[in-house]
Amino acid sequence: VAAMASDPSTQSRVMFQATDKAEEPAHRKLGKLTVKYNRKDLQKRLDIEEWIDGQLHLLFDCEEEEIPELEIDIDELLELSDEGQRTRLEELLHECGKPKEDFINGLLYRIKGLRKMSGPLKK
Repeated sequence: VAAMASDPSTQSRVMFQATDKAEEPAHRKLGKLTVKYNRKDLQKRLDIEEWIDGQLHLLFDCEEEEIPELEIDIDELLELSDEGQRTRLEELLHECGKPKEDFINGLLYRIKGLRKMSGPLKK
């Protein structure tokens, strides 16, 4: 609660008084992400996404701004069979003129063992 000093001869000051309401501890908000998802899985996914980004630069041989609008959804791929994953990646990369087989094989290898991140992981 803020209150102004009532004595006109002093400079105006704002004084704060603590309220009786106990503040919610800050530690309660920390760690929500790691509670819902395993930190190692998140790091592995991040590493894969960074690898994809680097490989797309090589495949399209251009700067990031010049890469065609392309979204490779890891969770979408995880819902598909092995052959479905390969087919979906070939569809997404149809505009790429360079050989893309190494990229597809590398990505399929990297996503093996990943879990879809639609909900909390079971322990």
